[in-house]
Amino acid sequence: MSITLAPTLTLANGVEMPQLGLGTWPMNDAEAAETVTTALELGYRLIDTAENYQNERGVGLGIRNASVPRDQVFVTTKFNREWHGFEGAKDACEASLKRLELDYIDLLLIHWPNPDQDRFVEAYLGLLNLLDRGLVRAIGTSNFKPAHLQRLLDLGLKPHLNQIQLDPYHRRDDLIALHQRHGIVTESWRPLGCGNAMLADPVILAIAEQHQRTPAQIVLRWAVQQGFATATKSSNPQRMADNLNIFDFSLSAEEMSSLNSLGRDDPDMLDADQFGH
Repeated sequence: MSITLAPTLTLANGVEMPQLGLGTWPMNDAEAAETVTTALELGYRLIDTAENYQNERGVGLGIRNASVPRDQVFVTTKFNREWHGFEGAKDACEASLKRLELDYIDLLLIHWPNPDQDRFVEAYLGLLNLLDRGLVRAIGTSNFKPAHLQRLLDLGLKPHLNQIQLDPYHRRDDLIALHQRHGIVTESWRPLGCGNAMLADPVILAIAEQHQRTPAQIVLRWAVQQGFATATKSSNPQRMADNLNIFDFSLSAEEMSSLNSLGRDDPDMLDADQFGH
């Protein structure tokens, strides 16, 4: 059986990262184990988890149960606020490695900046130490706003990637512009939006009908066509296969513009100055 493999993006340190992967929140260990194995057999090579998801053990089991060699799987995980600090980052990494039962992590991220405790700079220095030691292949941030990133950049510290909430309803133009200026890869989480509201948008439905694709495929194509990485959660094998099958068509400039016009204010959007774990 032929499988689709996502193309890769090159991070600033030369590491190749699959552009599209499987997100695992809010799966428990059992669901994660089964779904990760299925995803890898379908052609997924990027698996995204986090300490806070409480499913790293399941993710690791799913990787071991698949027929795909470890060096072909790109594993991302993230750590919580209690580990912000130079030594804390090391402790968090070692704990994740133990839960995953892996020798290294491909991409380790600070999950939220938590500016109220003001320790994310020390945490990032801890990530650099882990990179030097070979325990991780690439490092970055998650949910960092421009001001948080600028703190790092002003110190000569440049994350390889920043993972943010990003979809046609949630435009992040200020962040994307900052990423592009500094060679930071943009990755979107929850790329298909909250619930089913966005996927039922008439603009997205019309474009999907034009291309004979699912609304989810249109939204994911919108992301990857801009050079973003993304990871989307599904445990349904058919939807997982469909979500990966987006690299054989393109959206026109007019269609991209229509999707870009959908951005709107969302008062319920998590604010990284106020929220974090």
